[in-house]
Amino acid sequence: MPPMPELAILPAPILIAAASLLGLLIGSFLNVVIHRVPAMMEREWAAQAAEIRGEEPVTGAPFNLMVPRSRCPACGHEITALENIPVISWLFLRGRCSACRTPIPIRYPAVELVTAALSGLAISHYGPTAAGLGALILTWFLVSLACIDFDTQLLPDNMTLPLLWLGLSWNLFGVWTPISGAVIGAIAGYGILWLVYWGFKLATGKEGMGYGDFKLLAALGAWFGWQALPGIILLSSVVGAVVGIGLMVLARRGRDVPMPFGPYLAGAGLISLYFGQPIAAYLGLA
Repeated sequence: MPPMPELAILPAPILIAAASLLGLLIGSFLNVVIHRVPAMMEREWAAQAAEIRGEEPVTGAPFNLMVPRSRCPACGHEITALENIPVISWLFLRGRCSACRTPIPIRYPAVELVTAALSGLAISHYGPTAAGLGALILTWFLVSLACIDFDTQLLPDNMTLPLLWLGLSWNLFGVWTPISGAVIGAIAGYGILWLVYWGFKLATGKEGMGYGDFKLLAALGAWFGWQALPGIILLSSVVGAVVGIGLMVLARRGRDVPMPFGPYLAGAGLISLYFGQPIAAYLGLA
C-alpha cells in the first residue's frame, strides 16, 4: 500500500512523534469512553425496561461522550482545561482532585501513555499508509474495549460491531488479507467461540464467556483473516490461563469468580497486528 504523499515527505521520527502525541490526546478521550459507555448502556437498558413495563422513561440531563463536562465523582468539581492535559495534569495535581483531594486512579495517565506508545509503534511499523491509519484505529478500539471489559465484563455492541465493519472495509483493498479471508475470518471468529460457549454450557450448565467475546473475535477475524484466528485464540487462552492461575494463587481468587476474556483477546489482537503473519506461518497457516 503506497504511503500518503503529503506525509511521506516527513522524516520518520517526526511522524512517530506526531502519532504518539495524537495517541496521548486520544488516550485522554478513551478514558471518557471507558467510563461513560457502560453508564450510557445502563441508562438505555433502564429506558427499555421502563418501556416494556409500560412506564414513562425517566429523562435526565443529557449524558453522552461529549456532555456533561468531566467532573470529580467524589465532589462534583468540574474539571478545567488546565486540569485535563494528558499525564501532565495528573502529575501536577499529584494524582488528586484539586478541590477535594480525592485520589485520581493511576489508570487514567496509564491509558494515555499506553495509547501514545502503541500509536507511535503503529506508525513506526506501518508508516503513513492506509495500514498505518488502520493500525491506529484498531489500537484505539482495542485499548478501550479491554478496559471496559476489565471493569464491567461487557463488550458493547456499539463498539465491537463497528470494529468488525471497519476491518472488512479496510480489507476491501487487501490491506491485511483478501476480502474473502476477512469475511471467512469474521464468520469463523464468531462461530468458534459460539461453539465453545455452547459446548461448555452443555457440559457444565454454566456460561463460560459472553456474546461480546464472539463479536470481538469476529472483528479480529475481519481485520486479519481466518489464518490469524488460531494464533489469537492460542495467545489469549495461554495468557488468560496464566493470569487466572496467578490470581487464584497470589490473590486467593476463587475459581468461580468470573474473569473477563476480552482483555486477552484484545492483547492477542495487538500482537497479531505486528506478528500475525509469522505466527500464522509457524502454525502452517500461511
